[in-house]
Amino acid sequence: MAVLTLAQALNQGLEQALAEHPEVVILGEDVGRTGGVFRITDGLQRRFGPERVVDTPVAESGIVGMAFGMAVGGMRPVVEIQFMGFSYPAFDQIVNHVARIRNRSRHRFTAPMVIRMPYGGGIGAAEHHSESTETIYVHTPGLKVVVPSRPADAKGLLASAVEDPDPVIFLEPIRLYRAVRETVPEDPHTVPIGEASIEREGTDVTLVSYGAMMKETRQAAEVLAERGVSAEVVDLRTLVPLDTDRLLASVEKTGRVVVVHEAPRTLGFGAEVAALVAERALYSLQAPPKRVTGWDTVVPLKKSEQYYLPSVGRIVAAAEETLTA
Repeated sequence: MAVLTLAQALNQGLEQALAEHPEVVILGEDVGRTGGVFRITDGLQRRFGPERVVDTPVAESGIVGMAFGMAVGGMRPVVEIQFMGFSYPAFDQIVNHVARIRNRSRHRFTAPMVIRMPYGGGIGAAEHHSESTETIYVHTPGLKVVVPSRPADAKGLLASAVEDPDPVIFLEPIRLYRAVRETVPEDPHTVPIGEASIEREGTDVTLVSYGAMMKETRQAAEVLAERGVSAEVVDLRTLVPLDTDRLLASVEKTGRVVVVHEAPRTLGFGAEVAALVAERALYSLQAPPKRVTGWDTVVPLKKSEQYYLPSVGRIVAAAEETLTA
């Protein structure tokens, strides 16, 4: 076991995928010589060569389109999009081709490929470099959407994504790349796609989040504990398919739920969680579901970013409101 950052765990996971699966290739802008904009692929081209770790032109549509052809042809490409906000030029390829090929071909073809996208704010990079638009891909049938928040989960979920027979959107929280460390198994391991994690047991309120906002959610649970409130913390880890059983079981136990994400509030993933809880756990609720989210606006410049991102204080306040409702 080694203590790794999330970035190091992903690098190790990619290295092991390349070593174990000859059909795996990595494609993206600057992933080779430079090692990626966040150095997640650092050293991989030196070890595996430029035919396995491919530096591409700055053309997201072309990158994803090429990877799609490779996937249909029997390879398992792993694409890096430098920032989530740069994925929009490839949206046509992802939505009209990658996500639909299984249905369109009546299961004769699949696209076993991973599209890695660093996402989220907190690094002062403003719009296009700080976006959290996961709902777009959650809303697209045919895609799995994975969002790790811990190094060990990141490595294990990446391995599962590489081995999956269908396309996986793999979202990586930028501000957690080097902000969290934990012990990670050195040998290859998998974490099942579609299983949430109960990180902390509680009885008074359920705090639900994923990816980047798990840091603030964990901290909020600590603050609530100091105030005598027992918060259960659920890390969804996968948005599609969603672990509805584990989520609903937690809400039915506590009777209260607060959903946290940095994406805009309107039609954000928290709205889906709140609707699901209202439809299937209404009689267990002791208070209406609460959402703590980003605002319905463009991610602001660095000076104002702290007002955009959900804070520990906002999460704690929402949880306490459910206790007095």
